[in-house]
Amino acid sequence: MKLSTDRILTTHVGSLPRPKPLIVLLLAKEKGQDIDAALFEAQTAKAVEDVVAQQIACGIDVVSDGEMSKPSYTMYVRHRVHGIGMHPDAAAKGRDIMINLDSVAHPDFAAGLRKFGDIPFPGCVGPISYADRAPLERDLAHLTAATRKANPVETFMTAPSPGILTRFIIDLHYNDEDAYVDALAAVMRTEYQAIVDAGFILQIDAPDLGSARANQYRHLTDDQFLKIAARNIAALNAATADIPPDRMRLHICWGNYAGPHTHDIPLAKILDIVLKARPQALSFEGANPRHEHEWEDLAAAKIPDDKVLIPGVIDSTSPFVEHPRLIAQRIGRYTDIVGRERVIAGADCGFGTFVSAGPPLIADSIVWAKFKALADGAEIASRK
Repeated sequence: MKLSTDRILTTHVGSLPRPKPLIVLLLAKEKGQDIDAALFEAQTAKAVEDVVAQQIACGIDVVSDGEMSKPSYTMYVRHRVHGIGMHPDAAAKGRDIMINLDSVAHPDFAAGLRKFGDIPFPGCVGPISYADRAPLERDLAHLTAATRKANPVETFMTAPSPGILTRFIIDLHYNDEDAYVDALAAVMRTEYQAIVDAGFILQIDAPDLGSARANQYRHLTDDQFLKIAARNIAALNAATADIPPDRMRLHICWGNYAGPHTHDIPLAKILDIVLKARPQALSFEGANPRHEHEWEDLAAAKIPDDKVLIPGVIDSTSPFVEHPRLIAQRIGRYTDIVGRERVIAGADCGFGTFVSAGPPLIADSIVWAKFKALADGAEIASRK
């Protein structure tokens, strides 16, 4: 993993705005409609090439494929894993899991809350195994081709944690969450290893360590949730046992939506558990108003000497474009904690988490303006 040795490097969380024609194809595919497979691959390849070039043009150093081929950062696995399929019971249980304590406390807020996307929940309907590597190999090939042309500082690709998959791939088969998490970890090991073998940094998306407390596990106490988080970290560590820590980063968040977030579990409560994860770098929310203050908790914590911090210094839910000086100030808080080399400036979360037919939560042009501000802020911080 490249470190900020000469200057503060920049990155983001993964998902980025997709071209409208590709969105149409993705939604048709998810609804079970026949699509032209060759057209889909051609549009995906072009979208990856364009989005990598756009990231570099904005000054982003560590780039991704923007999750161009995926309907979401989790549900895409149904096209790769045997034993996962669409089922009405999964859709019903999925709707219950999506109920958030913010919505319970603020029903007037919930009434106006936009859906993330238009994709129904799939379910685990039988024993799972990684059955079809072809979509994975195509994703790796598209990103390889794009980075050869653009030559970024470094490249990452995302994959979901075993824990977050229990939320978005509803278990209708194992009927034992511990067993289901272990099965998911065994399956995802294939994808994790392939990403690293292709020469990319593996980013494991694990909102199960943060946001799941207020939705999937909203009926539990914090102590009960922490036991689940520890179990999920153990499963993640088992799935990545053969991958060097410095080829991985872990992303945690508290739900990528603009809302009160008054029921989010504090970073200080989960930090000890999160820091036991094998990935060297930790990506987390540091810009939104509910979590920005938690740099103080990191300053008070004992952070292992080999850990790298990727704080979000731009908010993924607000159309405000942060001023570069503010971004530099945010970066400085973290360099004061672990030193310049162990900080990479990032975003709070993704900008294209779920594909939707409606307008994006953040307009495409604003996303790129935020990235340019991120690069400018990192330049200011580097000079300081």
